[in-house]
Amino acid sequence: MPDSRIAVTGSIATDHLMTFPGRFAEQLLPDQLAHLSVSFLVEELDVRRGGVAANICFGMGELGQRPILVGAVGADFDDYRSWLERHGVDTTGVLVSELRHTARFVCTTDSDHNQIASFYAGAMAEAREIELEPIARRAGGLDLVVVAPNDPQAMLRHTGECRDRGIPFAADPSQQLSSLDGTQIRTLIEGAAYLFTNEYEAAMTESKSGWTAAEILDRVDLRVTTHGAKGVVIERRGEPRLEVPVTPARRQLDPTGVGDAFRAGFLAARARGLDEQRSAQVGAVLATHCLETVGTQEYAVEHAEFLARLGATYGDDAAADVEKALS
Repeated sequence: MPDSRIAVTGSIATDHLMTFPGRFAEQLLPDQLAHLSVSFLVEELDVRRGGVAANICFGMGELGQRPILVGAVGADFDDYRSWLERHGVDTTGVLVSELRHTARFVCTTDSDHNQIASFYAGAMAEAREIELEPIARRAGGLDLVVVAPNDPQAMLRHTGECRDRGIPFAADPSQQLSSLDGTQIRTLIEGAAYLFTNEYEAAMTESKSGWTAAEILDRVDLRVTTHGAKGVVIERRGEPRLEVPVTPARRQLDPTGVGDAFRAGFLAARARGLDEQRSAQVGAVLATHCLETVGTQEYAVEHAEFLARLGATYGDDAAADVEKALS
């Protein structure tokens, strides 16, 4: 069957991570904090590509998909664009701001693992100006739009447009839940084909929306909740819940972006016609690939090794089904 045409909307950012060899506490004078002016000489700078939408697209590209990335960036995006295109991502849906830089997270960590950080939203604020219809027209139609964390007004606009045009959408409010009110959260998840959250975000969704877990299941087709080392739970109204364990990691280097990698694997597998269980298994293997590397887009998928790990965890039948679908 042909691949589904999936657009992933959301944040596109770079992370600038620095390491200070000393302790912040030794450099700060408690009685002078009202007049703080201090500089730290750092030893390391690590610039990483990130942003939820870009991370999801990267993972899908690693599994042979060609997702459409939709978001807003600055004129400094050229190198990042080239990287994504080389890894199978269609970036024609990206808006380039004439005024702002690409969103940026800047963080310094000291020897005690304390952090001083800033987040610059930058061009992400212009994502609310993006219309999905021209993107859908260029693609010959869209089978699914993922509404991932982004400028809140952009998230609401994309969700509304999907409803108006009859395009199935996946709600992934995750990192923006803290900045959304109950009405906005209800708007974002009502009628979603998929609702993605982790365990904590699931509880926050229920608390802030005012809907119970059962009421949320009445409003979405499939609820997918990741539980860290305990795996993932998939629920559909009127059906038994499905639990899928994680793929064991050989090493755990960096948990950042693991949830994005799971979504990428799940969506790539669904795009190839696999059922929810097999799709969650593919997502779990890809999430472990991400966990075993430093950075959200630094892992690589080698087809035979990927299938071997999947088969070792979920059985030969699972590996055979996935191999047939992803070949």
